[in-house]
Amino acid sequence: MPIKRVLAPRIDFSVLRKELELPGDYPAEALEEAERAVATPLPATDRTDVPFVTVDPATSRDLDQAMHLSSRDGGGFRVRYAIADVAAYVRPGGPLEAETWVRGQTVYLPDGKIPLHPPVLSEGAVSLLPDVDRAAVVWTIDLDADAAITGVALERARVRSRAKLDYAGLQRAVDAGNAPEPIALLPQIGALLAARAAGRGAVNLPLPEQEVEPDGDGWRLVLRAPLAVEEFNAQISLLTGMAAASLMLDGRVGLLRTMPAPRPEAVTKLRAAAASLGVEWPDGATVGAVVSSVDPASPRGAAFLNQAAELLRGAAYTAFDGEVPAETGHGGVGAPYAHVTAPLRRLADRYATEVCLALHAGGQVPEWARAALPRLPEAMATTDRAASAADRGAVALTEAVLLADRVGETFEAGVLDVDEPPRPDGRTRPPGGTVAIDDPAVQARCSGELPLGERIPVRLAEADPKTRTVRFEQV
Repeated sequence: MPIKRVLAPRIDFSVLRKELELPGDYPAEALEEAERAVATPLPATDRTDVPFVTVDPATSRDLDQAMHLSSRDGGGFRVRYAIADVAAYVRPGGPLEAETWVRGQTVYLPDGKIPLHPPVLSEGAVSLLPDVDRAAVVWTIDLDADAAITGVALERARVRSRAKLDYAGLQRAVDAGNAPEPIALLPQIGALLAARAAGRGAVNLPLPEQEVEPDGDGWRLVLRAPLAVEEFNAQISLLTGMAAASLMLDGRVGLLRTMPAPRPEAVTKLRAAAASLGVEWPDGATVGAVVSSVDPASPRGAAFLNQAAELLRGAAYTAFDGEVPAETGHGGVGAPYAHVTAPLRRLADRYATEVCLALHAGGQVPEWARAALPRLPEAMATTDRAASAADRGAVALTEAVLLADRVGETFEAGVLDVDEPPRPDGRTRPPGGTVAIDDPAVQARCSGELPLGERIPVRLAEADPKTRTVRFEQV
């Protein structure tokens, strides 16, 4: 699917900051502590001989992860994954740690982000920028020829990234057959890991992302399909998260990212949608295998994936200490999983990583990390809601501004979803659902008897920037 851009005029996103009560400037005491922390000595263990590289969006400077991939003698692969060692720079009990609990995670808005850590750390001394030595927690994960884990090690070490790669540039290099050597194996290892994920029932939804980007004095609304290298890169992060979960479950202490397995009734509904949309579901095929076979660029494929999103509900953080929780799995991953790969942007990762380091070394989990575990689920749930609301609000505001002077126009739209039928209690509601128009790339409510997965004409009935509302009606 190509990238589609539509120019929007100037938009004031400050209303979202106020409405969501997002944090402003860092308190002076926290900033002073961050500036002092820049001088923290680097680890004695030296892994600067490993030619790590980072892969991130082109404009990113808060670089959490660096990667080096290699083949192993006798077959299989070695994945080295260096994660920014944030805990080495944030003193337990200090004003900087306290402020990170207020923030919870980095929140992104089109006109700027609200960072979890001050930029002097997140875009400076702790970020894995190229050609400078940095402190990292290095995961070394050995895989066999089928990408099954055969060994895991981790350590604090000094590392040096050799290059800051971006997704689009890396995809071009992969397509041309000249990907940089430290990451040349990413397509092969990523594909093997994806195949293993599908085999265990993981559900990966390759939905295009709707983003708002600056464009001169205005903004552009971008519909961006994920690149293959982004999916492969995500597989390396998932691999590390599964290794971390295994360590914590064996040690009976930690913080998992959990999600219930897809409900049988949701799978039944998805099967029915597949039949009505012409999506093949071979006997014995898992949900993940069917989802991965669908073209998200086609109207029927997009409608099917929109329905499949209903399977991935109920994500949470689950803390435990002494007793393994009854539910440890993540329905989307198809295995136990933990967040440990984005500590610059997500609070929980710092504490989960510290637990893993202690367990791998056979030592005691530091009390400051252990004491934080039961508080993290609620803290992360709160900030997840704020981050999601900020993202949805920014897109909704841009959509409404783009369409504000086009009320009454007719568009061609794909029907992504239709409302459930009336409940048995007899209550009725007007029929409707969700449609997507192509230009601009907008998804919104639509009234009418909508045919799932079909393309139909719709009329724009409302586009109100004040309420961030866009609404269509069937013609």
